[in-house]
Amino acid sequence: MSTYITNARLIDPEALTETTTSLLIDGGLIAEIGGPAPEGAAVIDANGKCLAPGIVDMGVRIGEPGDRHKESFRSAGLAAAAGGVTTIIARPDTSPAIDTPEVLEFVTRRAREASPVRILHMAALTKGREGREMTEIGFLLDAGAVAFTDAEAVCTNTKVLNRAFTYARSLGALVIGHPQEPGLSAGSAVTKGKFASLRGLPDVHPMAERMGLDRDIALVEMTGVRYHADQVTSARTLPALERAKANGFDVTAGISIHHLTLNEYDVGDYRTFFKVTPPLRSEEDRLAMVDAVASGLIDIICSMHTPQDEESKRLPFEDAASGAVGLETLLPAAMRLYHQGGLTLPELFRAMALNPAKRLGLPQGRVAVGAPADLVLFDPDAPFVMDRFALRSKSKNTPFDGQRMEGRVIATFVNGQKVFDAAP
Repeated sequence: MSTYITNARLIDPEALTETTTSLLIDGGLIAEIGGPAPEGAAVIDANGKCLAPGIVDMGVRIGEPGDRHKESFRSAGLAAAAGGVTTIIARPDTSPAIDTPEVLEFVTRRAREASPVRILHMAALTKGREGREMTEIGFLLDAGAVAFTDAEAVCTNTKVLNRAFTYARSLGALVIGHPQEPGLSAGSAVTKGKFASLRGLPDVHPMAERMGLDRDIALVEMTGVRYHADQVTSARTLPALERAKANGFDVTAGISIHHLTLNEYDVGDYRTFFKVTPPLRSEEDRLAMVDAVASGLIDIICSMHTPQDEESKRLPFEDAASGAVGLETLLPAAMRLYHQGGLTLPELFRAMALNPAKRLGLPQGRVAVGAPADLVLFDPDAPFVMDRFALRSKSKNTPFDGQRMEGRVIATFVNGQKVFDAAP
């Protein structure tokens, strides 16, 4: 049956426009925009709420295999659907790592069986994510890998990295780097500054990020590989990114929603839910990152969803595990940027849906006739207080617990099928 959504505030990240119109879904695709309702179609009145392309979340950690108690494909899929995320791009930092076609085929099958939303996988760039020997990139591409990364395990052997970049370039594969100088950032918990000194916590200078990106860009220049920096969080890193783009290198960059909406002072009295990698930055850095997303210098916003159980977070700050869940909080946190005037809704969905889909060569992320009907209907103004125990993720480590937020998902569609409905 076709579905006709009327009276919707359509967010178009390609044209960067908002228009009140209707949209017809038929056969899993967007069949028409602005036309009359066909006979027999199921009609949904959006009541003036926002209809946008479903979020493509690039960089989600799921516990299968190895840490299913932290997050499963089923729980991640349910959380994503409730958060307006229609495509998860899963990281390979599992146990064991996703570094062989056999493991990749296993997680792909499990995800397809268990999740209500689409889950695609990145594969490890080096075996075991140990930085000593590159993986079988060609075979992993054939098995469905959409990109290659060692996630937060930064390769210290530049010769191995150069070989992997060169081979990836020959196959047209996308490599995702984590720009950090590993020696400087090892053991750090917060960003270097007065606050870190007052709290007596091990810190890292933001230049560690700049140094890591400089090395990777030099290798991009040598090899010509397609490269994406998973998180650029410091103003000191932006000039290097800008030069790389100006020089015509195939380079893009992302940032997590936590680094766009929180700063180093949120750590407060050693609150470990605010311990993430890289650590939260200064307010000046945060504002510079918002401007960089608005200008398009930073291309992608993601959740960097990293579930951790209570035992690994209920520790002294220095010893606690890094990471925060974000599949359900990505959209309401992004609405903070909208309500503060930092980014428009089309600019937000350009970074959360259109750009990640384009970077990965996916047809999603658009509201255009013929595009997949992966859509989210949401109210950007609906207020609520975040309760971490209401999250659908198995792990509840959100830094937004107890905070007043705005933005609720009303319905989520994947291939035209409703996978989440907030109505009772």
